[in-house]
Amino acid sequence: MIKILLAAMTAATALHAGAAITVIDDDGRPVTLQKPAQRVIAMSPHVTELLYAAGGGEKIVAGVDYSDYPEAARRLPRVGSNRLIDMERVIALKPDLIVIWLHGSSERQIEQIRTLGIPMFHSEPKKLEAIADSVARMGKLMGTEPVANAAAAGLRQQLAALQSRFGGRAPVRLFYQVWDKPLYTLSGGHIVSDAIGICGGENIYASLKVTAPIVSIESVLEADPEVIVSTDERSDVGGGVGIWKEFTSLTAVKRDNLFRLDGNLLNRSGPRMIAGAAQLCDRLELARQRRKGK
Repeated sequence: MIKILLAAMTAATALHAGAAITVIDDDGRPVTLQKPAQRVIAMSPHVTELLYAAGGGEKIVAGVDYSDYPEAARRLPRVGSNRLIDMERVIALKPDLIVIWLHGSSERQIEQIRTLGIPMFHSEPKKLEAIADSVARMGKLMGTEPVANAAAAGLRQQLAALQSRFGGRAPVRLFYQVWDKPLYTLSGGHIVSDAIGICGGENIYASLKVTAPIVSIESVLEADPEVIVSTDERSDVGGGVGIWKEFTSLTAVKRDNLFRLDGNLLNRSGPRMIAGAAQLCDRLELARQRRKGK
């Protein structure tokens, strides 16, 4: 009889333990919650977009600066930026999950928050296909799996369509310009390079070890890219991609392959990035067409 009771107790304990939710974050760490998260803080604009796409908009209690999509995100309370976090406000909000992005000078503060024992999920998709996986994992953590899984499936379909359309296309060498003063770009370690590759592009600075390196105008001129893409929001006149127009011997200038795209789509590793990649693919296809007669 005692053995039967012990077996029953063991089974009940195992069943209770099975109710816990565990996912692996982008740092390879397991994140375990005893129940779906109800109070979530998003520590990056792309994280906010992932959470909304996963159906967790009502569970987000705060975001950070520049969290402006979807429209509802503009009304979220702020707990700082990637440079400075209001630690007291974070604690006062009593989150049961914080989704972090380890960039900027707030990294030290993030580690301080980790010591408080609040579950933390590190979001850092490196491939476009990982965005859909991120949405699905967010849904699992928040108990919104039906919405999240449907959204993830839609994103995978969009990505598959891009890969089918542009896979095997002739390569296009490009310079990806994030800002011009200083002039910096994104290397192969950033998810943008995956988008470039899907479109049949070749990032001329893919081999650099720094994720967001500062480069020189001279090195770009020496590399002579066929396309220059800028996500600088300023006008092309006197800034952004327009700084290259004076270099008339540059292939990208000669072929009128200076393109400005929306950085909110391409530089944020959220659900909209696949739409941003589609725009990039279209520009590279235009560059291929302009090779005729050159």
